[in-house]
Amino acid sequence: MKLIYGVKDKPKFGQLIVFAFQQLLAIMAATIAVPAIVGNGMTAAAALFGAGVGTIVYQLFTKFRSPVFLGSSFAFIGSMVTAFAGAASMSLGFLGLLLGALFAGLVYVVIAIIVKFAGVNWINKLMPTVVIGPTVALIGLSLAGAAVKDVFSYGPQDGNGSFIMSGSAWPSFICAIVTLAVVTLCSVYGKRMAKLIPFIIGILAGYAVALVFTVIGIATKNPALMVIDFAPFKALVEGGVSLKTFLAIPEFTFIEGFKGLGELNGSYVATVAVAYIPVAFVVFAEHIADHKNLSSIIESDLLEDPGLHRTLLGDGIGSIAGAFFGGCPNTTYGESVGCVAITRNASVLTITATAVMAVIVSFISPFVAFLDSIPGCVMGGVCITLYGFIAVSGLKMIQKVDLDNHANLFTVSVILICGIGGTAMAIGKVTITSIACALILGILTNLMLSRKKD
Repeated sequence: MKLIYGVKDKPKFGQLIVFAFQQLLAIMAATIAVPAIVGNGMTAAAALFGAGVGTIVYQLFTKFRSPVFLGSSFAFIGSMVTAFAGAASMSLGFLGLLLGALFAGLVYVVIAIIVKFAGVNWINKLMPTVVIGPTVALIGLSLAGAAVKDVFSYGPQDGNGSFIMSGSAWPSFICAIVTLAVVTLCSVYGKRMAKLIPFIIGILAGYAVALVFTVIGIATKNPALMVIDFAPFKALVEGGVSLKTFLAIPEFTFIEGFKGLGELNGSYVATVAVAYIPVAFVVFAEHIADHKNLSSIIESDLLEDPGLHRTLLGDGIGSIAGAFFGGCPNTTYGESVGCVAITRNASVLTITATAVMAVIVSFISPFVAFLDSIPGCVMGGVCITLYGFIAVSGLKMIQKVDLDNHANLFTVSVILICGIGGTAMAIGKVTITSIACALILGILTNLMLSRKKD
């Protein structure tokens, strides 16, 4: 595939703005979805700011040679929820997000140092495809419940905790299904731009349907139909129109997090560490896969130039920097890689401009209010596909594994069953999540049976 713009090329200013906005649209839905799913006061504006800062840091470490954007990582959603669940206060929970991102980023830093001096063969032995594939699939599958919960935002549950259809659930369900349908149709049948931004188009379609329900609900005074909460827009004009109505500083994570320093204790630090560190190894595998894919697109091996150690350092430090402001650990985005492939624009300057644009947009109050008002059911429709993509990407990795070999078969089985079954472990006040347990057991199983693979 011949590139229109190479890594070092510089598009004209007008084209650069269009290309950057296109990249922003490609990554925005997923980036803002993470704080919306985790909740607890996290904001889309701060996440966008953090993603922009994280990407700029990444570009600095990679010497502006790797054209990929870093956005909020879905893999850490469970870890972030654990940070809040184990906190005695909201401030401590935000501090937990900072600590968790620090732990995850340091994993990248340590691996980068080792890779610099020892190469990458040891990584392939410890976490081969037979371990990473089912673990990545498990991340998506473990989030399925969160997607369904959002789909039935207004629906009741039965005695077993399953969601059921009822009169109050239909508006939420319809909004989610419309969103899901538009996303899938755009991805399969859409033209170039529609295929590039199916999540954005789907969100807008679902939001439009939700708006119709909400208007009818207001007119008929039926709360069940009021799907959209206009509180974020009302907050813009409370006390009159002012500068904050149009521009506002995002609610950065570190501001609230530093208030919880006095509540910090060893058991909570250990809980956060155990929740984040194992996931960092899984995201590390995704990092390698993304960069190999991107290397084939730009016809230049990024693992050699600028080098895997530099991309790891950029990703790790960029993730820490992004979480410092937005709370979400960042990761290289497949949507960004896909955008490069479809547009044939590998200009790093475009990626850098996108990062700057994300930072600027995070200060625009009306735009941020719109993001905050997106109903959970609409995001649920999007998340069905997003989480599905994560699960299927892991399953695609498993396709490359010889499952006729019982050593491989048992390794995959242990990871999937222990993870889906919820094999968590509590050691005192420290909880090892099901994904972490599954990964650890998978590594041990693979090492134990590795002699039988020849």
